[in-house]
Amino acid sequence: MYQVVLPVDASEERAIAQASATTGLPHAEDSVTATVLRVFDDEETADKTSVEQTPAGNALVEALQETGVDIETETRQGDPEVQIVNVAEERDADMIILGGRKRSPLGALVFGSVSQSVILDSERPVAVTGSAK
Repeated sequence: MYQVVLPVDASEERAIAQASATTGLPHAEDSVTATVLRVFDDEETADKTSVEQTPAGNALVEALQETGVDIETETRQGDPEVQIVNVAEERDADMIILGGRKRSPLGALVFGSVSQSVILDSERPVAVTGSAK
């Protein structure tokens, strides 16, 4: 079984691109288990909100279900970079597939980049898809 972690944010376009990258893996419908992860800032929201209750999370789950990929969902609270790496380690993931967004070098410097932090902090392969457009 090939384990992938798919951290989802608020973008449905990026979620669809993540689904496409996942279903494009060899023998995805037979061998891939995808953990769709949503990290919230506050604990109350994380406790009360499932991945499927967010538009992007629901879009990602539905897209994966259409292809027969095994899906698990999880919500967490805290720093997205830390939680993504933690879940990947806990699940012994083979890969993390992020839906990154385009930022200028200055924008990434000023605002930070979840994708960049995960790439630097994870010991697992990381793919960054961008958006579906």
